[in-house]
Amino acid sequence: MARFGAGFAYDDDGESLAAGAGTAGAGAGGLGGFGGGDRLARQQERHYQLLSELQALVKDLPSSSQQRLSYTILSDLAMALIDGTVFEIVQGLLDIQHLMERNLYNQRLKLHNEHRVLKQEMLYKHKEAQQGCKPHNLPLLKAAQQRELEALEQRIHDEQQMMDEKIVLELDQKVVDQQNTLEKAGVSGFYITTNPQELTLQMNLLELIRKLQQKESQSRKPFS
Repeated sequence: MARFGAGFAYDDDGESLAAGAGTAGAGAGGLGGFGGGDRLARQQERHYQLLSELQALVKDLPSSSQQRLSYTILSDLAMALIDGTVFEIVQGLLDIQHLMERNLYNQRLKLHNEHRVLKQEMLYKHKEAQQGCKPHNLPLLKAAQQRELEALEQRIHDEQQMMDEKIVLELDQKVVDQQNTLEKAGVSGFYITTNPQELTLQMNLLELIRKLQQKESQSRKPFS
């Protein structure tokens, strides 16, 4: 997942939308009612448009995923997407996730290269030592060198394992950060969980948001 940053005040977005809709409805009979009614009508039209597009995108998902994405979930998601804030949040989360993944990849690659150099240097020193060793001492030297090489390989294995565990922990934490951010943004289906089925649902929701964002971006591009 995409797994995202501080500085987003998301709770207010969902609340202000609901409050705005309520205000518009309450004022429909007064002097300002026509403006409020127009706003509510535009929101309803936008909601219907987003919901229709989401329902079309869901058809591209596996049937098992389609069954989990009920009308209510899609309707709630469309409501959260109306003002465009969630699109920006998701894009920010994905950008941060990709940056983090590249950084972790570079860390692991650096460690791998360091290990490769260490092993090459040791093998070179072993070869030099064998060339200058007297024949009757060669078996003892080779045995000692083999132990030294095995110790280095064990060290390399341990350090790589520690790096991989560190990467997994950081990625897991990033997922939690994403879940927390999207839950605060009022996106239906997102909350902190490690349940595989719920994680799959959240990944599908993210995919729908991303595809819908791409579709809307394409529709806004001027004809060339």
